[in-house]
Amino acid sequence: MIIDSHHHFWKYTPEEYGWIPDEWPMIKRDFLPLDLEQEMMAAGVTGVISVQARQSLKETKWLLELAEANAFIKAIVGWVPLASPDIRDELDALVPNSKLRAVRHVVQGESDPEFLLRPAFEAGIRALKDYGLAYDILILEHQLEQTIRFVDRHPNQVFIVDHIAKPQIAKGLLEPWKTNIRELAKRENVSCKLSGMITEADPGDWKPSLLTPYFETVLEAFGPHRLLYGTDWPVCLAGVSYTKWLSVVQAAVAGLSEPEKKSVFCDNARRLYSLGQPRTDSQKSD
Repeated sequence: MIIDSHHHFWKYTPEEYGWIPDEWPMIKRDFLPLDLEQEMMAAGVTGVISVQARQSLKETKWLLELAEANAFIKAIVGWVPLASPDIRDELDALVPNSKLRAVRHVVQGESDPEFLLRPAFEAGIRALKDYGLAYDILILEHQLEQTIRFVDRHPNQVFIVDHIAKPQIAKGLLEPWKTNIRELAKRENVSCKLSGMITEADPGDWKPSLLTPYFETVLEAFGPHRLLYGTDWPVCLAGVSYTKWLSVVQAAVAGLSEPEKKSVFCDNARRLYSLGQPRTDSQKSD
């Protein structure tokens, strides 16, 4: 069994997806469950976790509707207004849907170097544990130091770093990302997704060897029991097919034992997002 722990759906409009550069025309269109199901079947993927792409409750509710209609969507990472004083009311309205398993904010787009440490935002984070929800951390590598301080203030919250914290792969830079991601990984409540690396390289001109030092760093830092396989489809299509990315990650973890590979490609996603069990179990670790 393979679970893709990170992908998106959208109905494309230039206004809502203006972040997509002109060099990526292949993803300037709708991507819906039927499109993904075809990719999954070709790759042998059996389930997915769908992640927000817009910061709106409307999109979160739409993703939950898609999940109810498509059994292969195992969980949703939605967006909620974490800094709102009404955050618990918003969560009360959403959590009856059993497939809401985590939330995310696009912190990489925030210019405030202390955004994660804002009192109102942290109050929202503290509410998540009461609802059994994990939190996906979407940052750029220069935000890692802030993130370490943030995580230290929430030692009982389940955190999952998206896209290995977006190092500057295109420039071939390992530092200071390597030092900071290793420091973050010392926190046992933090896991990390093997996703989103192609678009941090040059999507039009990359090779697996360019990614090797980054794979090796997170494999050493987090170990196989805190890493999750993810594609970042359809964004990944700017530089790699759905099936090809699977083969790249499989090659990167080829030295792991079969049980360790099972952790990366399935078991860690099932545990961290409490797939097939009550949400409150998401706070338990192996």
